[in-house]
Amino acid sequence: MKQTFRGSTAFVLGWIWVAFVLFNAFDLTLRYSGKSSLVAGAILGVLTALVYLTALRPATVVADDGLRVRNPLRTTFLPWASVDDVQVSHTINISHGDKVLHAWTPQASARERARANRRGHPRAQRGRYQTEPVLSKGERAAQEAMAGKTHADWVAEQIAERAENAKRRREQPGDVRVVWAPDALAACAAALVLVAVAVLA
Repeated sequence: MKQTFRGSTAFVLGWIWVAFVLFNAFDLTLRYSGKSSLVAGAILGVLTALVYLTALRPATVVADDGLRVRNPLRTTFLPWASVDDVQVSHTINISHGDKVLHAWTPQASARERARANRRGHPRAQRGRYQTEPVLSKGERAAQEAMAGKTHADWVAEQIAERAENAKRRREQPGDVRVVWAPDALAACAAALVLVAVAVLA
């Protein structure tokens, strides 16, 4: 089974930006005014490439055969038995051999970490009347399990568990593959072409 994890806020904002750019590209085409339209198009192109590379492309993909980490410009594939350790700081840091892979998404911001820590401490009841809903036993267990954990912590646990299972099955560490992402390079090339057209026109 394949699961793809992303930073949801960045992903949603990225698609909102794409919709905004499509509207503006249509408007620039209808009201073409020479050099100024080309410059505006180039600016939109460069910003869209940046949004694609930093908000839409990055993902951490957990699959049966291994872990794929799509960072802005490169994709890294790690067989499960090659994963030595998983730590979370601001990013998910995956140790393999003498190297550490930093997953671009999901990230644990200081704000999200503080919110997760608050979730672990029940609110003090004030006054005579209880205004908070009473949680069921299952809901309380889920709340305790997630107390103090961010989305990045949860994803790191999934990665560590898969790696541990592979080692228990005595799987051999496979080859770690790092490749430049063709879609990322194409986005950069398209932005450069728009800038060149705007400058040379």
